[in-house]
Amino acid sequence: MNGTTALSPWLPTAPCTPGHCAAHPETACLRTARPETARHETARPETARHGRVHPVERAHGPHGHGAADPVGTLRAAVRLTAGLCVLLLGILLAPAAGLLPAAGRLALVRRWLRAVVRAFGVHVRYEGTPAPPGGPLLVVANHVSWLDIPLIAAALPGRAVAKSEVRRWPVLGTLAALGGTLFIDRDGLRALPGTVHTMAGVLADGGRVIVFPEGSTWCGRARGRFRPAAFQAALDAGSAVQPVRIDYRPTDAAAYVGDDPLGSSLWRVVSTRRITAVVRLADPLPAVRYPDRRALAAAAQRAVASESANLPSLSVHQRSRSRPASASSARTPA
Repeated sequence: MNGTTALSPWLPTAPCTPGHCAAHPETACLRTARPETARHETARPETARHGRVHPVERAHGPHGHGAADPVGTLRAAVRLTAGLCVLLLGILLAPAAGLLPAAGRLALVRRWLRAVVRAFGVHVRYEGTPAPPGGPLLVVANHVSWLDIPLIAAALPGRAVAKSEVRRWPVLGTLAALGGTLFIDRDGLRALPGTVHTMAGVLADGGRVIVFPEGSTWCGRARGRFRPAAFQAALDAGSAVQPVRIDYRPTDAAAYVGDDPLGSSLWRVVSTRRITAVVRLADPLPAVRYPDRRALAAAAQRAVASESANLPSLSVHQRSRSRPASASSARTPA
């Protein structure tokens, strides 16, 4: 979302913009010729001597995060068609799946979501053990892409919290509604208590709620602060909190940030030769061990953060660390 919207629990800003943080297949190869990258290459004698770039650097940039390696238009079109067909198949079969026992229905949903992501050309690796089913659980994760939701739901099915605009998205909006998404109005503080109350009610009934406490998509090179509002629901319901970290390689191919149109993001994903998503499930945090929502949010953020995070030199975050963003992402509420 563009502009200088005032900060609120629902509308935090991120410095990520499509131009700086999202790779476009038609210009991906040109990125390696930028002067900033050239400076890094001159510091690598072995690369300069042999006159070639290592395959990993060619695909991901010098730091493993960068430009995507594109595929042909035909292959990208096949992936896009396959992904949309698998999505539509799930929507059409949803009424029949509703007749299955709960355990069988959840297993089918998990397999279908993995098939959707794989059809779009994304390879997935899960690490860690999800919390056992049968109890309330608030699932919290960093937010990079629209891919985050099916990736998490494939391991931890639950009711996601999303802005009301998502309901109007083609195909994906219908899918979100069928999945029991909690749509909220992000435009004012008055929506906050009601949303927390609704989340607490789902948790008190033994359900799972998926939320992205950063409140905004970040490109993966840096992350936002976890807003504490959603964690009040876990405290009110006495539920555990499951921190989840999502990483993509290459990062900028999967990033859905700023005013990037959904169609452009879809095409960027299917046009990238290989995107790998790593979903790390941290140990659940019992909410009763924390005195308030701020302490619980901070603990969850520490669990998601990585000590080995490495910001690439071309990151917008290093150039404008303290400057307000002119375009901020506002994909999913905190």
